[in-house]
Amino acid sequence: MSNTNLTHQHGGDLDAIQKKYNIPKDDIIDFSGNINPLGFPNSMKKLLAENIDLVSVYPDKNYTELKKSISAYTGTRLENIAVGNGSTELISAFIKSICPKKAVIMGPAYSEYENELKKIGSTFEYFPLEEKDDFILQTKKLLNYLTKDIDFFVACNPNNPTGTAISLSQMEIIAKHCKTNNISVMIDETYIEFCDNITEICSIPLVDKYDNLFVIRGISKFFAAPGIRLGYGVTSNKNFHSLLLSVQDPWSINILASFAGEHLFNDKNFIKETHSLVSNERIRISNQLNTWKNIKIYPSSANFILVKLLTNKIKSDEIFDCLIKKKMLIRDAESFTFLNNSYIRFCVLTPEKNQILIENLKELIEN
Repeated sequence: MSNTNLTHQHGGDLDAIQKKYNIPKDDIIDFSGNINPLGFPNSMKKLLAENIDLVSVYPDKNYTELKKSISAYTGTRLENIAVGNGSTELISAFIKSICPKKAVIMGPAYSEYENELKKIGSTFEYFPLEEKDDFILQTKKLLNYLTKDIDFFVACNPNNPTGTAISLSQMEIIAKHCKTNNISVMIDETYIEFCDNITEICSIPLVDKYDNLFVIRGISKFFAAPGIRLGYGVTSNKNFHSLLLSVQDPWSINILASFAGEHLFNDKNFIKETHSLVSNERIRISNQLNTWKNIKIYPSSANFILVKLLTNKIKSDEIFDCLIKKKMLIRDAESFTFLNNSYIRFCVLTPEKNQILIENLKELIEN
């Protein structure tokens, strides 16, 4: 199994890596998964434990209290909210609901968009964020790309794996252009809560104005809860809401996930602590890396950093191998569209773990 297969979709497959490298997965420091280093909030662990008897109760089919919590957290109207078994279910449901004939994906990109389009037989192409622009979106180029024969556009904001972000003002220009040309727009905001300037980037305020817009989030990364499987989407498109109800399994979200979502978004101390840790470490790490001569890094608004190797003495797969043998897992970014074996990606963890990684990377790349 190649390194790119091991880290292709959701960061590292720790079970596969454990098998290949004979390293207990619990011993691996995972810089590939982009999950909050603080872990699942302690307040929520205690609350779930105290309410474990909820497993004997069916969830509310309408998830009213959950939606109220999301509404308060995001500032959107209750009727705009859809909930699902992780953001992946909602990505799939939205794509199935509009059945696009020809789609455009902003790339480099998370592979799940492409996978879901393939399942329904849609054709698709990638709009490239270009390295010469530091992977920052050039809006006019995109608008020229989104012609009348396109009926679906998808982007991750901030983008995975580049970390670059689309501003709210840019997004409104895109949404308006797409509305005029009958193009549906899906924005994946999985990493937006790690941003320093979320209000300048978040697309949710545009939802009431543009019913062709669907914004998706989840709790896997920011709240370190991928196992709970809770995602939510925001759109004013009534047709989508009706279709989702018709195709979604009853009680798609289990009772503990629903209960967690009713309380997670109120943990202001956890949210504040996360913002402080990620922001400070992102700045500290970036400042160090910017002094190196053999790499280039890109401006990131997320909790991870994309690195380009400017030297031929080592490639991404070799770095992956060297680090995993030291029980550190990064992302060999060659598997992303438009990237090659000159790119690696790693996420922000605690200062101590980050420094161990930086020192080992420096030894491999700079010495």
